[in-house]
Amino acid sequence: MNITNNLNKEKIKGVWTAVITPFNEDESIDWESFEGLIKRQLEGNVRGLLLSGTTGESPNITDAECVEMIKRAKKIVGENCLIMVGSGTNSTKKSIEKTKIARDAGADVALIVNPYYNKPTQQGLYLHFKAVADSTDLPVILYNIKGRTGVNLETPTLVRLAKETPNIIGVKEASGDLNQIKSVCNQKLDNFAVFSGDDGLTFKVLKEYGADGVISVASNVVPEKMASMVHFALDGKMDEAEKINEELADLFKFLFIETNPIPVKYAIYEMKLCKNVYRLPMCPIEEEHGKIVKELLKKMNLVA
Repeated sequence: MNITNNLNKEKIKGVWTAVITPFNEDESIDWESFEGLIKRQLEGNVRGLLLSGTTGESPNITDAECVEMIKRAKKIVGENCLIMVGSGTNSTKKSIEKTKIARDAGADVALIVNPYYNKPTQQGLYLHFKAVADSTDLPVILYNIKGRTGVNLETPTLVRLAKETPNIIGVKEASGDLNQIKSVCNQKLDNFAVFSGDDGLTFKVLKEYGADGVISVASNVVPEKMASMVHFALDGKMDEAEKINEELADLFKFLFIETNPIPVKYAIYEMKLCKNVYRLPMCPIEEEHGKIVKELLKKMNLVA
């Protein structure tokens, strides 16, 4: 039984890092680099880690590899950091199976993305998410990202799920639609956390809409700064939070100069924390974009 099956909103607020998956030249997982990245995140005081998410190249990660990542990460972080695992697919049955595998390996939270490609109706989304959540005792975070899935989880559907399914305790809102994010936050659902899915919008949605944190790409690069920014904002210290947000504005921008996770993985490579290796169809960054990212890292004193 996982110690975190009774997680509540207060215990999950803050910064979660969507961790990259480092590979060796033969495209096997680079476990030495992986463990180094996990330790660095722990030292950065983040609330939790998302493994096998979009930033971790989840479509190219096998179930066996995901299990090994969970076990290695849990061994390092113990009870000092939570582990979320991306276990959603565009098949309800497969999502249930992957969530069970993640739970048995030691995951604390499941992240379930909108079913992609097949574009279900709102009723289909409701039935899908409810079936997955009902199949597990893990807390579930829904992942709404229309740009990658082709379908949007509308706020009324989200509210219905949150009210009817006790272990659905939050949403990663990456629709990019500020009006939708605001509408979700305005629901003020009991024991339900709203996470920004866009680093560049995080400060705004924390300050203006009362969001609860972020599932972040940028915290791969600057975990301590991201944790500080969000903690300041959650504590009402908006001037301090805004200052860090302004310092990181270019990073938020350039980490999406190409499809995520290409730029962030390149940044971590330049910081000598992993190899510059991807699994197709992800591929190395274009040279001119790589130069932009590297110059920014130099400007931020993150590389020599």
